[in-house]
Amino acid sequence: MDGVKNKISLNKIRRKLKILKNTSRLLSVIVSWWMFLFLFTGCGKKQSLSAFIPGDTLQLQYAKNLSIVRYDGYTKVVLRNPWDTIHVLHTYLLVPSGSLLPEALPEGTVVRVPLRNALVYSSVHCGLLEELGTADAIGGVCDLSYIRLPYILERYEKNTLTDAGSSMNPNIEQIIDMHPDGILLSPFENSGGYGAVEKLDIPLIECADYMENTALGRAEWMYFYGLLFGKETEADSLFTCIKQAYSTLSDSVKTSGLPRPSVICELKSTSAWYVPGGNSTTARLISDAGADYVFGYIPQSGAVSLSFETVLDKGRQADFWLIKYNQKVDKTYAGLASDYAPYTRFSAFSKHRIYGCNTAYVPFYEESPFHPELQLKDLIKIFHPVLLKDYKLRYYSPLKEE
Repeated sequence: MDGVKNKISLNKIRRKLKILKNTSRLLSVIVSWWMFLFLFTGCGKKQSLSAFIPGDTLQLQYAKNLSIVRYDGYTKVVLRNPWDTIHVLHTYLLVPSGSLLPEALPEGTVVRVPLRNALVYSSVHCGLLEELGTADAIGGVCDLSYIRLPYILERYEKNTLTDAGSSMNPNIEQIIDMHPDGILLSPFENSGGYGAVEKLDIPLIECADYMENTALGRAEWMYFYGLLFGKETEADSLFTCIKQAYSTLSDSVKTSGLPRPSVICELKSTSAWYVPGGNSTTARLISDAGADYVFGYIPQSGAVSLSFETVLDKGRQADFWLIKYNQKVDKTYAGLASDYAPYTRFSAFSKHRIYGCNTAYVPFYEESPFHPELQLKDLIKIFHPVLLKDYKLRYYSPLKEE
């Protein structure tokens, strides 16, 4: 009996060993297979990750031509070409000053931030930078004669700020002498480049915010400028307040049930009349203020050149007419008729519904692009005064007879 039991036990042990052996082979195959998959897919993932893994993306709500992504050691800012939206206008790599350049940076213009001595072509961006608390970083400006910002004029008088001449033909010697660490300028479609400044090895910051098709979309670009000048927190706080104020105003118009008047804009310039496109921030502001822009059907975001006859044909019966101009004295109906007699053929002229903004002393361009809620308030007061009974116009005023 003992011999039989021992034989049975031995057979059990052999069977167990065989099972363990087979299991071991199976495990070996499984492990080898998973190692193969790991190595194979790992290489694939490595190539994919290096190309497509996103960083910490700043979620923009309104801006369509701007994207901002943070990576380790730098921030990538991509500007979409507003005239050819399947292409990129410019890519910037914002790297903190004093730090080493990260390895394997993607293609783009490296900008050391924060900027401390920038040349700013436009008063629009000068006004924003002052509000963000970084006016001292403006080392020079263009088109000084059109700037109405007191601190810019005071610094120029004290010789602490450079006048680089016209933005269309800046003074290269002056720019070289000021040694700017960045140049903020506005791009234009088919402009042919920026001339000699492109050869100075200074980062050119293309400020295409004006090509956004919503007022809040343009204002949201302040995040980009905040990053450039080390004022991210200030830009975030400012935009949050602007967004809330704008939304409250536009919602009040939507729920009012008031009729929507029709509107035309601007004046003839020599042989052409440049009107805002139907996808411009101006068109959206007019719509949000509860009115219908006569040229809202035009698909462009920027200004569009039309003949006087076209404007007269489409806008003759418009209820309101908004104009901006720059001159020593305010325009009047008599002056407008003297400038160009056919202006009198518009209904808004005969009914005295023309509102003007004299940018010679009104800070429209310095404030309104990044404070659309202020401009919206003016437009609501003009189109629907019952909604803002106690509000006094900030930028526009009704034209006087003489």
